[in-house]
Amino acid sequence: MSSQTSDNKRIAKNTLLLYFRMLFMMAVNLYASRVILNTLGITDYGINNVVGGVITMLGFLTGSLGGASSRYITYDLGKGDMTVMKKTFGNILSIHFILAVIVLLVGETLGLWFMSTQLQIPPEREAAAMWVYQFSIFSSVLAVVSVPYNATIIAHEKMSAFAYISIADAVLKLLIVYLLVLIPYDKLIVYAILFFCVQAFDRIVYGIYCSRHFKETRTRPKYDGKQFKEIFVFAGWTMNGNLAVIGYTQGLNILLNIFFGPTVNAARGIAVQVQSVCQQFCGNFQMALNPQLTKSYAQGNLENMHRLLVRSSKFSFYILLLVVLPLMFEAELVLKVWLGIVPEHTVNFLRLMLVVGLLYTLSNPINVSVHATGQLKKFQTIEGTMLLLIVPIAYFLLKHFNVLPECVFVVHIIVELLTQYARIRIVLPMIGMQLITYFKQVIIPVSMTAVLTPIIPFVVFTHMSICWYQFFVICVVNVLCISFVIYTLGCTTSERKFLAEKFASSVRKITNTYK
Repeated sequence: MSSQTSDNKRIAKNTLLLYFRMLFMMAVNLYASRVILNTLGITDYGINNVVGGVITMLGFLTGSLGGASSRYITYDLGKGDMTVMKKTFGNILSIHFILAVIVLLVGETLGLWFMSTQLQIPPEREAAAMWVYQFSIFSSVLAVVSVPYNATIIAHEKMSAFAYISIADAVLKLLIVYLLVLIPYDKLIVYAILFFCVQAFDRIVYGIYCSRHFKETRTRPKYDGKQFKEIFVFAGWTMNGNLAVIGYTQGLNILLNIFFGPTVNAARGIAVQVQSVCQQFCGNFQMALNPQLTKSYAQGNLENMHRLLVRSSKFSFYILLLVVLPLMFEAELVLKVWLGIVPEHTVNFLRLMLVVGLLYTLSNPINVSVHATGQLKKFQTIEGTMLLLIVPIAYFLLKHFNVLPECVFVVHIIVELLTQYARIRIVLPMIGMQLITYFKQVIIPVSMTAVLTPIIPFVVFTHMSICWYQFFVICVVNVLCISFVIYTLGCTTSERKFLAEKFASSVRKITNTYK
């Protein structure tokens, strides 16, 4: 069996495992969100969202070193030297223990001041908000020390671990929902404590799994001056980009709180949750491909890397479009049925954030590719600076023009489009890929699909009343239109041949089963 065939089968298997995990977690999270919103109420739900977001802003540190960890662990695994892998993992452990202490110190000083003095929190809920904040700090510390282990699982492409542990995590979150209704104490405080306990469980299980299955994780924290510095320099250049990500997520969340209060934070929190669930449809596909991108570069197989980059970008976009387009049309109906209580602005927030999710499918493969090269200085400086502009532009509009809260997400979309163009201009030359090739194989197909697909569904939507019958019709029409446009305009001849063969094979299997 050829190496490429083996890689393709592994990607397919990992993708299926991640989709099984996703479907189960999606069902649990959607049910849990409804119960939690109705149990906490809109105000407390918004408080939990924005207060937890303050400490999440420190995640730019975690994300920076997390990206560095994933890159070095995956790169060393591609080389196959166990001695080097153990040294790398030991150094990464030391770095993350140091980072955990930094997160704790900053959270209990600067973060605590910001939470206490700058956020809009009703006076009677300040004590509960402080509980949420403290447990958010503890959760962040756990997340920091878990990064090396999670990066190792992804590098080894053992996605079954994520699938099984995530199922246990989802079951525990269902238990949280049950206990939240039963326990006769402050619901917001109870929720913060129970949620932290689930995260502690995840950390312990991931650590045990890695220790039993991966030799390189059976090591203590180490210090090698040269590698320590190398990883920190790499992480330093990613820090600008991760700071920008935190800025346009939690930074915008805080702006919404300052200008509009916790009710709008609740609307944004609901929209983010739905967007996150939808994005998992393509995120799982990309998670299965990402290690192969890095390994292909480490092995000098740029042709395979280009092929994976195109497929990851293009088919991730198609997969997500299949999910989000019906939801964008029927957002109002779905949110009403799902939540019962729908905070103002939620429908518009959701539609705009789904567009952001579609753009993310194109940026993620480029980001993974540049991390594989290790040449981050120019990329992170330009990308991070451009994305950081989202928050000050949004603040300026909110402060001086009294715009609607939806405008902050419009700013995000516009800046993201400009940033994506900068990304491809910087990264493609690094990996030896022609710009015209990327435009022909990715940008043109996804653009035609995005523009042409909604036309017929929009006509159907405008001529029907809002009801479940319309939702069903819209879903069917969307699937048919997207499938037709993807097959005829969004795929190359070889991809159409591959899809046709797979479809014929599936039909034969189903037919033989019922003979």
